[in-house]
Amino acid sequence: MSDTEDKGFTVKDRRYFAQTEAEQARMREEEKQAEAAYEAASGPEEQARQSASGAAGAVPLPEINFITFLMSLSSSAFMHLGDIPDPNTGEKAKDLPLAKQTIDLLALLRQKTQNNLDQDEERLFDHLLYELRMRYIKEAAPA
Repeated sequence: MSDTEDKGFTVKDRRYFAQTEAEQARMREEEKQAEAAYEAASGPEEQARQSASGAAGAVPLPEINFITFLMSLSSSAFMHLGDIPDPNTGEKAKDLPLAKQTIDLLALLRQKTQNNLDQDEERLFDHLLYELRMRYIKEAAPA
C-alpha cells in the first residue's frame, strides 16, 4: 500500500496544543455555544416544568451545590443500609456491598477535597462519614 492511497477515514486531532490559534479560538467558541445551548435548554422550559410539577405535588429539586451532592451520596448509602426506603419501590432493603462502595466513594472524595472546603462542608462531611461508618459496622457485625 502506498502512502497516497485513500484509507476511507480522516483523523482530526482536537487537542488544543496541536491546533493553530484560529482553530483553538473556534473550538473555544463552539464549546461556549454548546454550554449556552445547554443552559438555555434548562432555562424557561425546565423552570416551567418544575413549577408545573410543583403544582402537581412533586417536590422541587434543590439547588445544586457541594452540600446537596454530599447529601445525595449519603442518602444513597443510608438507603443501602436499610435506614431509608428506596424512592422507587418505597421498600427498605439492605445491600451492604453497595453501602460500603458508597461510603468508600465518600471517603475518597473527602481525601481528595482535603483543605479545599469551608468549615461547614468539612463538619458535615466528617459527620456523615462517621455516621455511615458506624451504621455499616453495626449492620456488618455478625449477629
